[in-house]
Amino acid sequence: MAATMTGEPGSRQTRTGLVHSLVDRFGHLVRELSKFATVGGVAFLIDFALFNYLTSVRGVEQVTAKTISTVIAATVAFVGNRFWTWRHRKRSNPAREYALFFFFNGVGLGIAVACLAISRYGLGSIWPEVFQTPLADNIASFIVGTGLGTLFRFWSYRRFVFVEAGTPTVPEEKDDRDHRA
Repeated sequence: MAATMTGEPGSRQTRTGLVHSLVDRFGHLVRELSKFATVGGVAFLIDFALFNYLTSVRGVEQVTAKTISTVIAATVAFVGNRFWTWRHRKRSNPAREYALFFFFNGVGLGIAVACLAISRYGLGSIWPEVFQTPLADNIASFIVGTGLGTLFRFWSYRRFVFVEAGTPTVPEEKDDRDHRA
């Protein structure tokens, strides 16, 4: 016999209840992540196109080009995240948000540049025909570096930059005298 609409494990009602429970619990996070990914996708395209333009057409050194392209893409990402992804969150001091956003982007840039530098100059000194190519530069920078940097950025923006109203940015210390036996 099939268990239908009885609430037993495996029944339709249980699965529907589980889906609703997950949506209720994580729906806001999925929406934020979707918007963050869209803004990040636009910034990624700007970063990718500008990096390749600067290195291929303008002859700018790879790490310098990556730094320039990331700073410009980060500016676009700040505007998109502040006014779309986390527009529902209370605005704190705009200068504070902007400074923290760019600080964490600096860390994300460091992650991407480190991946590029390790590939080009570290591994490239051993296998230059493999790791000192435009394809290797793009893989190291945009797939590995951007992937790791994106995970860090989402966490840090959500936790420190665009905080929920009433969310403390620094945990309060508790007096140890209150916890003595």
